[in-house]
Amino acid sequence: MHADGIKATGEVRLQLFGPDGKLKDKRHVQNLVVTAGLAVLADRMKGTPLKGEMTHMAVGEGTTAAAAGDTDLETPVGSRQTLTTGVSGAVITYSRTFAAGESTNSALTEAGLFNASTGGDMLCRTVFTAINKGGSDSLAITWTVTLS
Repeated sequence: MHADGIKATGEVRLQLFGPDGKLKDKRHVQNLVVTAGLAVLADRMKGTPLKGEMTHMAVGEGTTAAAAGDTDLETPVGSRQTLTTGVSGAVITYSRTFAAGESTNSALTEAGLFNASTGGDMLCRTVFTAINKGGSDSLAITWTVTLS
């Protein structure tokens, strides 16, 4: 008997830029595709999916480790922001730059992907050491989810 399994893994690249456009900080961290996110992926594989595609990204100040049962960020900062999506083979890339004035003056420590501006389903969550985003800084986040 042959058994196939689909695995969803993700990684996140974070780049903090100062008001002068110079790179101040960068990170590369793994993330967790949460249980609710796996349900979204399964739903999207049927002919008429009931769950929407990922459309928003959010950041926060929560420090509790990501867990499979997570459905939202622990401590969101600011509102969820629309994101750009690209697909190449079995790799989906989500990106968003939180510009100066968005989610500012915060020690950001978590991020997540969602299929709605409020409520909805969370696909992924990651927790990282603090990135201090000032009011004039911008934070570029690129999230890659690979199905294998």
